[in-house]
Amino acid sequence: MKKLVGEKLVFDWKIVLLTIVSTLLLMIEYYHYPVVPWNKIIPLWDRTGISMKVLDGTLLYFIVPMLIILMIFRQKPGEFGFGVGDWKAGLVITLAGIVIIAPVLYLFGRGDPAIQSYYKPLASGLPWNTFLDLFGWEFLFRGWLLFGYARKFGPDAIWLQAIPFALAHLGKPELETLSTIFGGFAFGWVAWRTKSFIYPFLIHWFVASFIIVLAAGYLG
Repeated sequence: MKKLVGEKLVFDWKIVLLTIVSTLLLMIEYYHYPVVPWNKIIPLWDRTGISMKVLDGTLLYFIVPMLIILMIFRQKPGEFGFGVGDWKAGLVITLAGIVIIAPVLYLFGRGDPAIQSYYKPLASGLPWNTFLDLFGWEFLFRGWLLFGYARKFGPDAIWLQAIPFALAHLGKPELETLSTIFGGFAFGWVAWRTKSFIYPFLIHWFVASFIIVLAAGYLG
């Protein structure tokens, strides 16, 4: 076993920045709501149906990482999965994922009172709230972190990004939260296979919207 005591520690500054910034962004959203007083900035706020939470998420999880990619890393957004990637495989995987997931969601979404009580109030603002919320969310995990870590850790980045993704679900229904380490891996694999965060975003958008529709009783 290699002796580690006394060795000089050398860190990859991009990995350090990715880890610190992503962790702080999640904490900032948790402790400071709203991060920006959007209702004062947007005069027609009440008519948009969009919550301040999803605008916070767009700022923190999409705009901030994108600015770091462009201005600090000096890299192209496509290197972090921002693009269509392998769109043929992406569309096939997305459609297949929706077909497979839909009946599972229907079973558990209708049968778990915790899921129904948590998601029913979110029915207002569909589908744009879930779109904006998950666009930034997916870019953070399946774009920024996945492809940022992949440069150093290769395929292990799929599991690495799934850990903060799962922990970020604490406070949500238990059944959902317990599944997210596996769901996070699956979404990460889709992004890795297609070289784009777009396709896990589309699947996740369907999942969230469908669960809310079920919880609200729109499907009977």
